[in-house]
Amino acid sequence: MSRIIARAAIRGAHGYVERAERELREAIEAHGPGKAIGFPNTAYYLPLILALTGIEVKTLADAERALGIARDLLPPVPEDRLWLPYLGPALDAGIATLIAQEIIEALKYLRGEEPEGIWLGFTDDATLRLQGIKLVDGRMPGFAACVGAMPSVEEAVELARALQERNILVFMASNTRGISMAEQLAEAGIEMSWDTFLVPYGKDTSAAVYALNFAARAAMTFGGIKPGDLEAARKILLYNKERVHAFVLALGADYGPEEHDGQLLTDEKYATAAGAINFGFPVIADVPIPQILPRGICTYEHVVSGVPHDKLVPKAIEVRGLKIKVSEIPIPVPYGAGFEGERVRKEQMHVQFGGKYSDAFELLVGRDMSEVEDGRVTVIGPDIDQVEEGGAMPLGVIVEVAGRRFKEDFEPVLERRIHEYVSWANGVFHMGQRTTPWIRISKDAFKKGFRLKHYGEILVHKFKEDFGGIVDKVQVTIITDPEKIAGPMEEAKEIYRKRDERIAGLTDEDVDTFYSCVLCQSYAPNHVCVVTPERLGLCGAYTWLDCAASHEMDPHGPNQPIKKGETIDPVLGQWRGVNEYVKRASNGNLERVNMYSILQDPQTSCGCFECIVAVLPEVNGVMIVNREYLGDTPVGMPFSTMAGQIGGGVQTPGFLGIGKLYITSAKFISAEGGIRRVVWMPRELKEEIRPRLERRLSEIGEPDLIDKIATEDDAVTVEELAAYLEKVKHPVLAMEPLI
Repeated sequence: MSRIIARAAIRGAHGYVERAERELREAIEAHGPGKAIGFPNTAYYLPLILALTGIEVKTLADAERALGIARDLLPPVPEDRLWLPYLGPALDAGIATLIAQEIIEALKYLRGEEPEGIWLGFTDDATLRLQGIKLVDGRMPGFAACVGAMPSVEEAVELARALQERNILVFMASNTRGISMAEQLAEAGIEMSWDTFLVPYGKDTSAAVYALNFAARAAMTFGGIKPGDLEAARKILLYNKERVHAFVLALGADYGPEEHDGQLLTDEKYATAAGAINFGFPVIADVPIPQILPRGICTYEHVVSGVPHDKLVPKAIEVRGLKIKVSEIPIPVPYGAGFEGERVRKEQMHVQFGGKYSDAFELLVGRDMSEVEDGRVTVIGPDIDQVEEGGAMPLGVIVEVAGRRFKEDFEPVLERRIHEYVSWANGVFHMGQRTTPWIRISKDAFKKGFRLKHYGEILVHKFKEDFGGIVDKVQVTIITDPEKIAGPMEEAKEIYRKRDERIAGLTDEDVDTFYSCVLCQSYAPNHVCVVTPERLGLCGAYTWLDCAASHEMDPHGPNQPIKKGETIDPVLGQWRGVNEYVKRASNGNLERVNMYSILQDPQTSCGCFECIVAVLPEVNGVMIVNREYLGDTPVGMPFSTMAGQIGGGVQTPGFLGIGKLYITSAKFISAEGGIRRVVWMPRELKEEIRPRLERRLSEIGEPDLIDKIATEDDAVTVEELAAYLEKVKHPVLAMEPLI
């Protein structure tokens, strides 16, 4: 290994440990060793330290203990002439660096120096799980940790767009000579957030540790790896090498060729890079630092340098071994999942459709092969270059598809993808569906030449690209003429009504086949979702019809048919065929699963669930908490703590990860009494599902129950909840004991 890299990394590690020791000593003098320390809204304490050492850092004294391990790991700084042919000392220095950096960043929160402005700081557990579904279903193939800055604002934007177009999550930290890539993007007016795949952690190099404790939590959350010893730490590092496809982009030189003994980057950056390499994350640099090309810790090369800016992203993808498909669509704006969360504000908008501003609808229907002219896009009415800037227009979008294997049941499945496909275009904001879409097209997209024909081109190309197994032809009709949209819109409403009646009547008893969903096995190897007509996947994204369509498109994909076979217990929801599949698909870890029970062999959870159901034996009921809720709950734990206990593909009787739609299903924990058992949920969740909840409670003859379900406004502790339930006479008080 190059002596320049080794000496710099080890020197940097010594510097970080000494800084952490100094700042920690000052904190202990000010607050005492028992002072609490930690990041907000996480069940993993200081996550990276927990993953690598097993230490639960709750106080400054715990941090001191962890820092002692970092000090013990530090190798001596090698002499200038010494050649180190192996990575060992530098890797140890890298681990010491990460421990010190995490303590340094946590102390900032203790001092009240929380991130502000463009900086986001620590990623809480709820966000981690929200992004998890994108990692496991392939929308987000990996992440790039960008350290430093590009030579110019324009080049920073080009790099960000190149990563977004490939759906790669971008973490940004550190700076080059006082300028960070995130600041360059902010100067260009680029929106940065988790929704846009552009995440600015902090301007200090130590903020890069947030990317690595994100990766460590991925292993603990989705991989089900329990931290505690060196073997667990090894598994967490290997998990990241094999499953979390990340890399580091080291951008810009901190010193000139004649400065600092010819060393182009700071010691701190070399030390941080050494820490990342422990995770199997290679470093790709645009400056000519010494390279480390032999394989070993990383899948391929460890450090590749001197890469031209226009080759940075392709080279990083090659070195990390990523397989990425970029959609080549003939439109004049960048396109990729990284643009899905972009907002087009009123002052940025050229035109808008729908919302409260005009009539709009989106419909996808199947046709006979002879009725569809493949690739045709027809615009009926004025295009967006004929509207006053900032104005509104009506919009009707009719997508007609044909395929020899296409079925009517697939129509709503494909129709829901319109939102995703359209919003992946840079400068196009889309939300809603059916008769409630709201679309905005930005001034920038308009100036680049985006028109309604491109809107149609996106849909033609993406439906054929993603659903080629069942779709042979696609044509799109776009209506903006206010006089010609009314009739088609009424026809669309009638189609929606008939669909709802057909789908709403489908029960588990009506079918002999369920479907698996093992998308999350890329992160949780032993987890298996069994998706039925009355129970969708726990992430909330995949229904029985979605899985059926997926299997039609890809017979060898993640959604496989499961023949129910002999009924073992109709109340618990257990079938011989389901048990046999689950045992095989979980690598022998599960013997059986009960689809309708929370107490007996419940379905496993991976970590991507929208909600957690937890039994409250003291009040004979269950509570439901959604991942967006960050407060305390009657079970005595916030969402993040519970999620840390039940994820990773294990059965946890008394706890259940679910999708929100399942709450109002007739099969919701029906073995234990169903929705009558619900005694508490956050106010936000209750209001979100209120219309469906009211319908379901009316169906079972309990219309008043909705007001008897407590929220955080009524109770937070189980004692407060018990008093509230007595006061409102909740029916759970008269039900059979749960346990």
